[in-house]
Amino acid sequence: MSALAAPPPRQLLAAAGRRWLLRLAASLGVHDPGRPAEWGLRLLLLPPEARRPLPAPLARALAWLEATAARGLAVPAPGRWRDWCAALLLSRPMPEFRPPLPGTWRPAFLAPAYWLAEPWLHPLLWPLRRLRAALDRLDYRAGSARLEHWAQALESHRHRRLRLWLLALSLPLAFLAISTPLDLPRQFLFLALLWGAAMLVRRMPGDVPTLILVGLSLIASGRYIWWRLSSTLDLEGPLAHVLGYGLVVAEMYTWLILLLGYVQNVWPLKRQPALLPADSRGWPTVDVYIPSYNEPLKVVKPTVLAAANLDWPADKLKIYLLDDGRREEFRAFAAEAGVEYLIRPDNRHAKAGNLNHALTRTQGEYIAIFDCDHIPTRSFLQLTLGWFLRDRRCAMLQTPHHFFSPDPFERNLDTFRRVPNEGSLFYGLVQDGNDLWNAAFFCGSCAVLRRTALEEVGGIAVETVTEDAHTALKMHRRGWTTAYLNLPQAAGLATESLSAHVGQRIRWARGMAQIFRVDNPLFGPGLNLFQRLCYSNAMLHFFHGLPRLVFLTAPLSYLFFEAHVITTSAPMLLAYALPHLMQAGLANSRIQGHYRHSFWAEAYETVLAWYIALPTTLALIAPRIGKFNVTVKGGLVERAYFDWRIAAPFMALALLNIAGLVVGLLRLFWWNPEDAGTVLINLAWTLYNLVMVGTALGVCAEARQVRLTPRIRMWLPAAIRLGDGPSQRCEVRDYSLNGLGLSLDSELPLETGTAITVSLFHRGGQYDFPARVSEWSAPRLGLRFEPLSLRQERDLIECTFGRADAWLQWLPPDTSDRPVASMLEVLHFGLRGFWYFLRNFGHAALVWRRPVTAPGADTAQLQATGGG
Repeated sequence: MSALAAPPPRQLLAAAGRRWLLRLAASLGVHDPGRPAEWGLRLLLLPPEARRPLPAPLARALAWLEATAARGLAVPAPGRWRDWCAALLLSRPMPEFRPPLPGTWRPAFLAPAYWLAEPWLHPLLWPLRRLRAALDRLDYRAGSARLEHWAQALESHRHRRLRLWLLALSLPLAFLAISTPLDLPRQFLFLALLWGAAMLVRRMPGDVPTLILVGLSLIASGRYIWWRLSSTLDLEGPLAHVLGYGLVVAEMYTWLILLLGYVQNVWPLKRQPALLPADSRGWPTVDVYIPSYNEPLKVVKPTVLAAANLDWPADKLKIYLLDDGRREEFRAFAAEAGVEYLIRPDNRHAKAGNLNHALTRTQGEYIAIFDCDHIPTRSFLQLTLGWFLRDRRCAMLQTPHHFFSPDPFERNLDTFRRVPNEGSLFYGLVQDGNDLWNAAFFCGSCAVLRRTALEEVGGIAVETVTEDAHTALKMHRRGWTTAYLNLPQAAGLATESLSAHVGQRIRWARGMAQIFRVDNPLFGPGLNLFQRLCYSNAMLHFFHGLPRLVFLTAPLSYLFFEAHVITTSAPMLLAYALPHLMQAGLANSRIQGHYRHSFWAEAYETVLAWYIALPTTLALIAPRIGKFNVTVKGGLVERAYFDWRIAAPFMALALLNIAGLVVGLLRLFWWNPEDAGTVLINLAWTLYNLVMVGTALGVCAEARQVRLTPRIRMWLPAAIRLGDGPSQRCEVRDYSLNGLGLSLDSELPLETGTAITVSLFHRGGQYDFPARVSEWSAPRLGLRFEPLSLRQERDLIECTFGRADAWLQWLPPDTSDRPVASMLEVLHFGLRGFWYFLRNFGHAALVWRRPVTAPGADTAQLQATGGG
């Protein structure tokens, strides 16, 4: 019996291994398989002495692959392995020269890493370069024109039945595409097909390709949400249930905002100005309201003087300075400037109450409202009033809020006029999209309202702290229409500090949540479906605080507690999540790339999430809680400092995610190596969160303001004159309320402090201003104005801030989104934010450890380093 027994499995495996090793040795020409030196000789240096010939088809395929690779890598002799090594490791092909776009960010600190990695990346990226070259040869304009032609044909009345059939067919097909389950290989194939289609379509110009990208995004996102709800919620344990369902609710919120955003933004109206009658005697009367509370006169004065310069018949225009601060210097200034001055006995209902009080004291048919720091151009009324005469039911026309000074993001990250700011998306695209559905709403300033419509709804709304949007909602419920004209016709000051910026956003968030609670646009009479959707999206947007905090902490649930909040394998999660994220990113980059670059929305939301989460939640529970807070404008950040108070939640999030990163590495290499896929996904998610938190920390490092009044870059004709001498032609390069920067070609005997007269030319007139030289380094000449009379100040405003074309060419011609460059840019700001934090923390620690040498000394030093 023992002789017939089968050998142990270990012996069978050893025998099979010996047989395989002998076959390999024979094919390589290794005479003695027991000598490692001979194996090394044959594997690394010498060719095999004998090998079995390959099948003919395989040999031809390998020969073609070798020849193609050698041609692409410029291998001079494909038969010599030394030439292959030189091509792969040493040779550096000359890159195709592509001039950088204006404002393109290039990370210099990555140059050494790129230099080291480029020889290895070149052979790997070579097939992608071949593919890109093939794609570049296609005629995308012809394809786009064909699509546009088909779309126009379908719009004709004779194809109405065909449109209905296509709609009836597409809806069930879309449902099948969303709900059909696929195994892992087929889902990855689906990903590849969607990605390939998107790569082709995104290169086509026109509106129809944009709609196709939106459709692809909806299918990919719909599949992801369907899969999440149907296949990934089999959770175990109370902790996993709480965290898992919290995560899926946050994802549902973002999916809803994505869907509503497509409805709002995919087809902006792009309204153009309507002409006024040629006879100005038929033009209506206009009252201009400029409300103020605690702003200094230096901030209010330019707005009042610019309003006095508005191009409108003098007998049909009245300017009102509404002073809730009841200051005598404002009364005196109003009398000198020739404008009306109104006050009230109390400050009830803040700005809304101030405007409503003025409404009872004035009689103009239309009311133009400007915040006290928003300087209107002289063409404002000429471009806006025409629509009221064309549409007798138009109650309000809004224009963009434009800012000529950098906000905290732009100043602290140094992106001013290079990256679209936080408000660019709303005023550049969202309001234009709302206008298509008659849902553009009042934004509190830079707008004209019809008096009869305002009186019909009881004046400016006072129930919420965002009285502007609530007033527009009431008008829409009464059947009035609104309009949006996307032409900047006024400009103002952005918030100077991050704390002021956050305070302003808290008020907006609280007010929108109050409206959603007390006058929900989804219910009640008077609104059509799309108006309800547009208003709902505007309000739901401010509820992003809690979902963003969930995303910033979600991977920690697994890294800290090994709680599986998504019950699926790592490859399957990637197969469903990647199409959702990539297609949404491509579609949004196509729709809003000129107004919001990729990855910046997450950066903005990360900064605000902690601060708006509680106010919006409380506003839903108790909508009467909260008061109107005035945004501080016109200040000066005199020194650079780190705002520790604002940065506190970001520091906490950074510490949590760094701890999660350390624990994740322990799980990857020691604790959970068998679950490496899940650990890697959570580590990647944590790294992404750290980049966003680092960007938030970077914004907390307040940069010093060099000038009290911002300088605006603009080229204007000018001339200078020394004493009674001849005029010298020059050009204005930048201007402010305090001085000018000139470009002067000729050499002049100028010294700092030299008195000079500068002349500006506008609308055929010449305006002279006294100034002194503050800087002279040919061709750059800096001037500081001498004290100006009120008439001269008014002329200066008309020649600079009040010009009709002052803000029309503000951004560079090409600020469109480039997703990869934007990703690297945000990565750079994330790393730089941690560097700023560590540097300021080190400075503050030195101050805290220093012994007290005099009363108050440590406090002064701490404030000087930003520790206060």
